[in-house]
Amino acid sequence: MLKEDLNGKIALITGASNGIGRATARLLADKGATVVVGYHSSQERAEEVCVSLPNSGHFIFQISIDKPASVKKTASEIKRRFGKLDILINSAGMTQPIPHADLETLDEEIFNRFLHLNAGGPFSMIRHHIPLLKAARQSVVINVSSISAFTGSGSNIAYCAAKGALDTMTKSFARTFGPEVRFLCVSPAAVATDFVAGRDRNALEKGALSTPLKTVVEPEDIADAILGCITHLRMSTGTNIVVDGGRHL
Repeated sequence: MLKEDLNGKIALITGASNGIGRATARLLADKGATVVVGYHSSQERAEEVCVSLPNSGHFIFQISIDKPASVKKTASEIKRRFGKLDILINSAGMTQPIPHADLETLDEEIFNRFLHLNAGGPFSMIRHHIPLLKAARQSVVINVSSISAFTGSGSNIAYCAAKGALDTMTKSFARTFGPEVRFLCVSPAAVATDFVAGRDRNALEKGALSTPLKTVVEPEDIADAILGCITHLRMSTGTNIVVDGGRHL
């Protein structure tokens, strides 16, 4: 089998209706995977992604990653349809630009909300899908993290903290559930999506000039890295793949 042949593989992607998740869904489907297009609120956008995917058998599924009952329902549906899960990609998340010094705005409620969604959400997805991942054997979980986890810079302090938790959690899962399941983080910096409110193309291009590669990172670049984690980095687990044009240097 060619390394990039994903025929017969089942891939669940959260946040697949937009940005990195959408680009990843298209790439994995192109390589032969059956993709579950997970979405939170935009059913229409998820349906548009699903019908655009090459090959057949893909479907959309509404997932609220911060609600365990919703995550458990997703796992039940995948078990009913396939009995296994080969690839889980935790791409869903949220943020809000808050200056790091603005501790009036970033109160405990907001901090806990960001931590619960961006770290607790992936934890819940893994927790409820681990039996299906183990059933697949040689499965992989890719958590879309951020260089904010180790630089401490980013849209707000809570987001940085959540991604730091996600990175450490990935190591813990990798140590515990190998060799059947591998766990990796893909860690971008600013990506050309609408994830961060108010960050337009001009801002991305200006920021890219200060990086060694001086190029805006596109969602397809992150999708390529995710595919590489699945197909080529078979001896890698519990680590981060940084895709940021060298911004962290």
